[in-house]
Amino acid sequence: MSWIIAVITLTLAGLAVVAFLAVRVLRAAAELGREVDRAQGRLEPVRVLFGERTATVRGQRDESVPEGAYDRDQETARRPA
Repeated sequence: MSWIIAVITLTLAGLAVVAFLAVRVLRAAAELGREVDRAQGRLEPVRVLFGERTATVRGQRDESVPEGAYDRDQETARRPA
């Protein structure tokens, strides 16, 4: 009988350790998600600026000029499938 109590006690202790570590992992994952969102927010203006500066190299129209502006969604909708 004492062996059964010892096994149950060790099992519960092991589950407590696993639960504690699971909570730590979930907290770290949430913190990582916030950090990724923050980094993405900081990099977005740089990505847009890079796209604007390299648009002429890639031969795209200048969308900042009203005469050259166009809607990409409408342009792709007009293309035959």
